[in-house]
Amino acid sequence: MSEGTPKILILSSDTGGGHRSAAQAIAEGVERFWHGDSSAVRILKAVEDSHHITEKLVRFYNWMLRHKQHRMKYLFWLVNRFRPEKSEFFFKRCAGFCRSQFEKWCPHVVVSVHPLTQHLVARVLKELGLSEKIPLVTVVTDPAYGFWKGWACDDVSLYLVANENAKKQLVDYGVSPEKIKISGMPVHPKFTPVDESDAREARKHFGLDPDKFTVFVNAGWIGGGNIPQIFKELVRGKLDVQAIFLAGKNDDLRREVETLAATATFPVKVIGYSDDVERLMHSANVMISKLGGLTTFEALACRLPIIADATTRPMPQEAGTADLLVKEGAGIVLEKSADVVPILQSLISDKVRYSQMRAAALRLGFPDSTRTIIEEITKLIPDRNALGESAS
Repeated sequence: MSEGTPKILILSSDTGGGHRSAAQAIAEGVERFWHGDSSAVRILKAVEDSHHITEKLVRFYNWMLRHKQHRMKYLFWLVNRFRPEKSEFFFKRCAGFCRSQFEKWCPHVVVSVHPLTQHLVARVLKELGLSEKIPLVTVVTDPAYGFWKGWACDDVSLYLVANENAKKQLVDYGVSPEKIKISGMPVHPKFTPVDESDAREARKHFGLDPDKFTVFVNAGWIGGGNIPQIFKELVRGKLDVQAIFLAGKNDDLRREVETLAATATFPVKVIGYSDDVERLMHSANVMISKLGGLTTFEALACRLPIIADATTRPMPQEAGTADLLVKEGAGIVLEKSADVVPILQSLISDKVRYSQMRAAALRLGFPDSTRTIIEEITKLIPDRNALGESAS
């Protein structure tokens, strides 16, 4: 790597899969859309890697997400109430790790995709005398009003948000509107709409009937929550469909679902963790999923209608997404697990309604959002405004 190579440090965490997906999308976006001579990107799991205490807290968060989704609202309240991102206790324990990263690999710009990282990093940059030299960009991965207070930090140079609702929330948290730009969500460029021919090929890839209505049941990266119960209701239905179940990083769930799938009256393909979620979405006619911000917008980018899990009241940062999907006609909110079969029956039989939902999904997907994000980030790199006018 030459001395003048621009270096971009992305701060993330594996609390759920969304922040990780956002970091990977930005890294891939730099690879595709950066037109300078070269660039270097490093992704840092800044929360769990900074101290053994925070690593345990990340594991606890994921355990709650998998096993106690109905209690996540209390965790949301606790984090917003006690603000660990501003805590002196955590700063003293995590700052050393941060300083060491800057000493080893001093970046030209820092990009945060997690609400617990920018406060700590901003303070470290000040202590090192780098706050005027290294811009701090925050890409907010929650698309609706009501998200974590931790996203708001006075020392962020630029905020990139999904829409006007997200911008309004930051402004209401005290962020200057001049620091906020609407870019869309950081969706990996591989999530794109496909035609029916491509969809058939994707189904063949998974050993499924290329012409049958396909339901993608997405338990997420962590695997769990309410989706297993919804799937139990689904397999009891006599439906003319086929299904794909994504169990994520939960081997116990995968084995449980494989046993349950054997009782279904329709074919079910059970998959554990996968890096090819876009191919799963391309094969599907509809997705059943929790309303994670990135997952939702990845599906919308694929023109995929959503049946959104609201059997447990969504967390505040997700409730607005549910409202948006229903208002725009791109999704249906599932309030009772037992309703999943009637909802699917109505989508299969009412082809006009289904076509309208696909069209609405496409409208909600923000075209070229990741490229827009890369353009805004690279504008802040000194003397490196080299992003081309078209993608390579």
